Amino acid sequence: MDFEAARVKMVDNQIRTTDVTSHEILRAFLQVPREEFLPASRRPLAYLDDDIALGDGRFVMEPSPLAKLLQLAGVGKDDVVLDVGCNTGYSSAILSHLAGSVVALEEDPTLAAAATDNLARLDYVTCAVVENTLVEGCRDEAPYDVIIFQGAVETLPETFFDQMKAGGRMVVVLGVGNAAGAMLYVKDEEGVVSERFAFNCSVKPLPSFRRKAEFVF
Repeated sequence: MDFEAARVKMVDNQIRTTDVTSHEILRAFLQVPREEFLPASRRPLAYLDDDIALGDGRFVMEPSPLAKLLQLAGVGKDDVVLDVGCNTGYSSAILSHLAGSVVALEEDPTLAAAATDNLARLDYVTCAVVENTLVEGCRDEAPYDVIIFQGAVETLPETFFDQMKAGGRMVVVLGVGNAAGAMLYVKDEEGVVSERFAFNCSVKPLPSFRRKAEFVF
């Protein structure tokens, strides 16, 4: 399979057509080999316009919504980014082309090991994989210019607002299924956080952020 040609088609047919106009983001998707972040059996599926299942309810996010979320975040070349739920490291590799440094947060030991191996093997030296419970974030490396989540969340813990830098942005898909929407949170210099709905966005959920079932009389 000609992965390079498939990568170009992905950018032209899946990403450009969904109002992603950032040249930096388009260039990053052209440069990062998505197939290298997938199990060998799934590499032929690398450039489908779809999420790629990794098992246990985890997925590599579909390219188009990922690109739109990155564009919404407005990642700059000096930014420190927290990539929540990095799974095998693909999103962190994309971010490494846009940001100054990336903290790739993953709680699943197998996925964290895969991300560490993939990013090191492909020489993404500005990415550091941290294994920790996702809902806790990563306070040791905070505050962050950008926080982004690799999946939809039903609940957004307050700790992530605390880990935002003044002037920082957080991009998250909030909600479930077709009712979910991409949200942009911005913290001003006084520490006040504003929020804005950006666009409808249906992506696979991050299991750790599901709302706990409540007993109803």
